[in-house]
Amino acid sequence: MDTAKDLDAPELAALLHFYADAGVEWLAEDDPVDRFAQFAAQRAAKAEARIPASARGTLAQNETATNTGGAAAPSRAGAGSAARASAPSPAAPSSSAPVSVPDGEAVAAARFAAESARSLPELKTALEAFSGCNLKNGARSTVFASGDPASGIMVIGPMPNADDDRDGIPFSGRQGQLLDRMLGAIGLAREAVVLTNMIPWRPPGNRMPSPAEMEICRPFLERQIALAEPKTLLLLGTFPARFFFGVNGTIHSLRGEWRDVTIGGWNTAAIATLHPQELIAAPANKALAWQDLLTFKSRLTSH
Repeated sequence: MDTAKDLDAPELAALLHFYADAGVEWLAEDDPVDRFAQFAAQRAAKAEARIPASARGTLAQNETATNTGGAAAPSRAGAGSAARASAPSPAAPSSSAPVSVPDGEAVAAARFAAESARSLPELKTALEAFSGCNLKNGARSTVFASGDPASGIMVIGPMPNADDDRDGIPFSGRQGQLLDRMLGAIGLAREAVVLTNMIPWRPPGNRMPSPAEMEICRPFLERQIALAEPKTLLLLGTFPARFFFGVNGTIHSLRGEWRDVTIGGWNTAAIATLHPQELIAAPANKALAWQDLLTFKSRLTSH
């Protein structure tokens, strides 16, 4: 039988890393939540919803009569439901997450907010104020682009990971360190390019964003590109490659080839390569990524 014991520092660190990788964002909420009261309220609401509409008026009259001292008795048809519905409903917890507007309305709101921005700082402010995507409800940070737009180079990944979400900047942690070395190998630094992700909020458990979530985030990505005006795009991973090239396939079939793309009304050239996480998981693929980086560098030096 396992027994509880205090964890030492290495064990505690390993446990917290496991929780973070599993998508656990926090272990306690800011305000206490009475889950029993929340469940009772939900059960009472479901019971009331099962009452026929024709009987609800009678039940309301009976409850009014009871509260004012009247002797009216509930009808036989609604007696059981009335007993359940007459119990006071616990107050709903105040810490529940906000609910996003329907997808179509959210896309329109995102497009309006993005197109209203006249600079990258304004776009960041608009993105931080936007509440139309459920991904934001479960994320710690809104991860916006960083770096120098004057370079004409934009590096685009799929979405923030746990380190990005914690630090609030793209390509943090181990993946970011590897990307720094990849860029350094061809004479670039993260401060001298623009780093960003297609999705500004980390999906729970690092899952892929749904098509609806991508459509909500698309106007902000397109506006980022239109405002930064990059001459070249370096796409990291399958998800960005499929999005920008408009074709299916894995990164192994889409990498290493320059393509002309139009996004947000801006025409530019893009090349795809493997994401740093894919290189960490399969180091043998670093040779392929190095070939792609050399191709990328060759275009930079020739233009």
